[in-house]
Amino acid sequence: MNIQDIINAIQTGDVRVSDHARDEAKEDSFFLKEILFSVCNGEIIEYYPTDKPYPSCLVYGCTQSGRNVHSVWAYNSEKQKAVMITVYEPDSKRWIDCKKRKKI
Repeated sequence: MNIQDIINAIQTGDVRVSDHARDEAKEDSFFLKEILFSVCNGEIIEYYPTDKPYPSCLVYGCTQSGRNVHSVWAYNSEKQKAVMITVYEPDSKRWIDCKKRKKI
């Protein structure tokens, strides 16, 4: 899985958004369009290859207005479909430059 796989799924509409991701987006006042923009212009900062049922990753990006966004995506390479698992605005108490976890 790489960022282009997820971007391709977004561009072809082969994306599912979990209920949890919808709830979290609403809580942080993110619109789906903003999240998808952040992914299409973002980067994978962590990989979770052993996640089930599909490998997943953490994507960091920014909205068009410059808000930082983290979103976790699973990717089914066989069907070339992506699932947004969760999304949130990174907390500076837990992240260095939104890309590296702080050791707590």
